[in-house]
Amino acid sequence: MQTFYRVLRSSPLKRAPGGLLGGIASGIAQQFGWRVSYVRIGMLLSFLLPFISLPLYGVLWLLLPKDDGTIALETLLNR
Repeated sequence: MQTFYRVLRSSPLKRAPGGLLGGIASGIAQQFGWRVSYVRIGMLLSFLLPFISLPLYGVLWLLLPKDDGTIALETLLNR
């Protein structure tokens, strides 16, 4: 599992601090240089397909590391 977490930490996508609902949109916007409001609007529009977007958002929240390197899935499994 440590190799898996190491790969996740080396990913260029990170959850941004201070973001709404986990910082997923903020992290994506920060990585690609986009305005966070546009990414949030895109995510809200994607929620019109709830069977795809909601589970995908949950997976991203669990797997994308924060700026400090913590991963929610790792934290949950190590309890």
